[in-house]
Amino acid sequence: MNNQTLPKAELHCHLEGTVAPDVALRLAKRHGYDISRIIAPDGRYNWRTFNDFLAVYDVVAEVVRTPEDYYEIFLDYYARAAAQGLIYGEMFISSDHPQAVGISYDTFMETLNQAADDVEAKYGVHVRFVLHVVRHYGIEKARAVADLAEKAPKRRVTGLGIAGDEAQYAHADFTFAFEAGRGAGLQTTAHAGEHAGPSSVKNAVMHLGAQRIGHGVRAAEDADLLTLLKEQNITLEVCPSSNVCLGVAPTIETHQLSALRAAGVPVSLNSDDPPFFFTDIGREYALAQQHHGCTDADLIDITRTALAAAFCDDATRQSCLAHIDAWEKEHLA
Repeated sequence: MNNQTLPKAELHCHLEGTVAPDVALRLAKRHGYDISRIIAPDGRYNWRTFNDFLAVYDVVAEVVRTPEDYYEIFLDYYARAAAQGLIYGEMFISSDHPQAVGISYDTFMETLNQAADDVEAKYGVHVRFVLHVVRHYGIEKARAVADLAEKAPKRRVTGLGIAGDEAQYAHADFTFAFEAGRGAGLQTTAHAGEHAGPSSVKNAVMHLGAQRIGHGVRAAEDADLLTLLKEQNITLEVCPSSNVCLGVAPTIETHQLSALRAAGVPVSLNSDDPPFFFTDIGREYALAQQHHGCTDADLIDITRTALAAAFCDDATRQSCLAHIDAWEKEHLA
């Protein structure tokens, strides 16, 4: 990669999943928790299996307990990402955790909007939020999220999505939530084709009308589905390190990224839950170059693809594209 200033855009990142180990330890001390058991001697999160990952994630989420904590983790993440060239980011947020620790949705969003204002002012990174239904929490919880999306729109909340255990419930069970989101003017994305196969990607498109797919890499197993994604211009939010760590792809070299790009499917690069998967947005771009033959020009095209699929206003998109144009003239001319 030319350098860390290469402009990057990220469409797939979970808020509580951005908490770095040093930040988690600081929050734990603040609130009287001992989380030393989840920190390895090298300072990274300590997990081996998928169930371990979920357990460690829950421990980290538990130490984020106040609006000030949310502000702190948000600023910390985007300060790091900005240093790696990020110019646009979408953050997946859930109302469930803040409500569980006594933070109202209004307070939660006021905090995040202020944090996003400050990130843009300090680091030049434009941030938008995608409110998520957590699939395995069930239908009633999803109805509450849909109600928030429909009746309590918030500045910078521009999308609605669904994440969680793909083995629980069907995409069709959540059609009502996506209809509510679209009715409120939100754009839509759905996790699919990660641990579940290519049929889950097709179902997310057909039943939910998802404009983007989170992960979606299992689509590489179905040629007809690849054609559908290409023809409908449905961008996949690809997270290579996450996929390798969780066994969706055996190695970074054999990751589905190359097959998806070769089929003409629009892809973006993303870090998902970066400190849990020992990565960051800069590393995801570097891995695409080192192991999948992406040139600097290819990586810029991936950033442009992400911006084309971004859930933002046209003025923000054009501002980011102008930044890319200026970088190209300086570095790729």
